[in-house]
Amino acid sequence: MSAAPATPAPSRRRWLVLATVALAQLMVVLDTTIVNIALPTAQADLGFGDNDRQWVVTAYALAFGGLLLLGGRLGDIIGRRRMFLISLVGFAVASALGGFADSFGLFVAARALQGVFAAGLAPAALAVLTTTFTVPRERARAFGVFGAIAGMGAAVGLLLGGFLTETFDWRWNLFVNVPIAVVAFVAGFVLLERRHQRGEHRLDVIGAVLASVGLFALVYGFSQAEPRGWGDLLTWGPIVAGAILLVAFVQRQRTAAHPLLPLSVVLDRDRGAAFLTMLIASAGMFGVFLFVTYYLQSVLGYTPMRTGVAFMATSAAIIVTAQLQTNLLLPRFGPKVLVPIGMAVGAGALVIFTTLQADSTYAHVWPGLALFGVAMGLIMPATFQLATLGVARDQAGAASAAVSTSQQIGGAIGTAVLNTIAATAATTFAAANAASPSVGVDSALHSFQTAYWWAAAFFVVGLVVTALLFRTRADRAARLAATATATPSPADETPAPALAH
Repeated sequence: MSAAPATPAPSRRRWLVLATVALAQLMVVLDTTIVNIALPTAQADLGFGDNDRQWVVTAYALAFGGLLLLGGRLGDIIGRRRMFLISLVGFAVASALGGFADSFGLFVAARALQGVFAAGLAPAALAVLTTTFTVPRERARAFGVFGAIAGMGAAVGLLLGGFLTETFDWRWNLFVNVPIAVVAFVAGFVLLERRHQRGEHRLDVIGAVLASVGLFALVYGFSQAEPRGWGDLLTWGPIVAGAILLVAFVQRQRTAAHPLLPLSVVLDRDRGAAFLTMLIASAGMFGVFLFVTYYLQSVLGYTPMRTGVAFMATSAAIIVTAQLQTNLLLPRFGPKVLVPIGMAVGAGALVIFTTLQADSTYAHVWPGLALFGVAMGLIMPATFQLATLGVARDQAGAASAAVSTSQQIGGAIGTAVLNTIAATAATTFAAANAASPSVGVDSALHSFQTAYWWAAAFFVVGLVVTALLFRTRADRAARLAATATATPSPADETPAPALAH
């Protein structure tokens, strides 16, 4: 029996590996928002219209969300180190291509190519973390860092995007990825484990097509909700088609010899709840960043840089809360207590945002931003850890891809739904108050407030889901005891005692 090699003794390198993976994850996550700040300048420079600008954001989300499951499984097949390094090179090349773009078509193509390589990079990074940290306490700490980055990446993107756009040029919002990718590549090349057990891995081509096209169609349909409306064929048609293809994908996974996403990964109660948690939290989170950004710039008149600085309240709260959660609170109370509390705090932050008016100051804004950071700090680390906890080593990529997919699909759906709700509310309010001299600002505020209430409802649903689905301490302890008795080679799985509560 060669159990020892499957779980190597911890080495000093693992913390450098965490830094490398965290750097790559930050690059991927901040690219969901960093270009948003630069859009007006890029639009003026490249000369594309208002109807086209959504594709700069959508192209990245479509490729990223649609290919995540495929990217995760390829990492299991060819090796996470190789997938990590290849994806870093591809992401850097795509970023440079976008920075040098002299036309709208090339700009959008580069953003799509970024999404393709992000779909390989994100699950590879999380899978590396999952298989590197096997000591429960250290694993919790590592996932605390990773979860904090996932939660604050969008805010960092706004800050960095504002700084680069105002100080240099909009193109540096893409060029900045090149040095980050170079540093991560060199570190990954030196630090990441070269050994890869190939096993019996085969790529389920049919499953890959069903999943990728289904997710692509779903993200595309939701992205069209705001510009076209829910009744348009190009909105609901892709959504229906995507849902049908994803149902077919699930059926395929039940019978495939080498499934792209083994159903055992999803059907575990804690992991399934973690995927739903990520979906719901991301839907609300992206809505907050979108509408608070619009409020700060269009109502309070903030510059892009000042807007990014305003969101530092969220980033700071996430960092502090994530470390407190993973080091002190999570081992004592467990995710069944902390994650629902995080959902409740998130809902409370959104209620605070509903009180913002045209004459409000930052003193009225920052409490909501800070509370929202606390919520993300409570939700994200535990969710990432649970989503990959106890999964077999040869399925770590699939589990990592599933949680990343939940994050991206949740963000796409949340943004589309909340944006459509806000636009409808603004139109209705403006029509009913056309005679008011301040109808423009008032309708915008009304639309933001309506979106905040709906986003708060997302978090209330998340509170109920997490409170009901996450295992209790007794349930998880019984399951771990049964697993330890039934599994002759526990080295093949990632230990789970850190979340025994």
